[in-house]
Amino acid sequence: MMDRVVMDKAALESFIKEQFPQVDGDFAVEVVTAEGCIVRLLTAERHLRPGGTVSGPSMFALVDVGMYLAILSRIGPKGLSVTTNCSIDFMRKPESGRDLICETRLLKLGRVLAVGDCLIRSEGSEEVVARASLTYSIPPER
Repeated sequence: MMDRVVMDKAALESFIKEQFPQVDGDFAVEVVTAEGCIVRLLTAERHLRPGGTVSGPSMFALVDVGMYLAILSRIGPKGLSVTTNCSIDFMRKPESGRDLICETRLLKLGRVLAVGDCLIRSEGSEEVVARASLTYSIPPER
């Protein structure tokens, strides 16, 4: 696995702003770590389901964006890297009125596949709200 960070927080946020403006403003990169990165869902009314909790699709988007950014932080701006598998376990209701924090950890970063895990917590809480395992396909060099 590449241990070297090639895109830092500022580069990742710039990439999202330029390449994926449709999600710009929903997510913030907190930090690029030795293992992956930490990404925040800036929770807003549009992320809630009836009952006031963050929706499953919003949590899925958080783990998907989090892993995507963790991979790009190591391989650079290869926008065509895509999710090939995701398994997510919703473990408890997120705390009301708080952003969600996703900690990503790359387990394998090969030439064509990347595998990683994510943990989601409500801001300020140690309890895990959801966990996910993802596999990404990395486009070949041209």
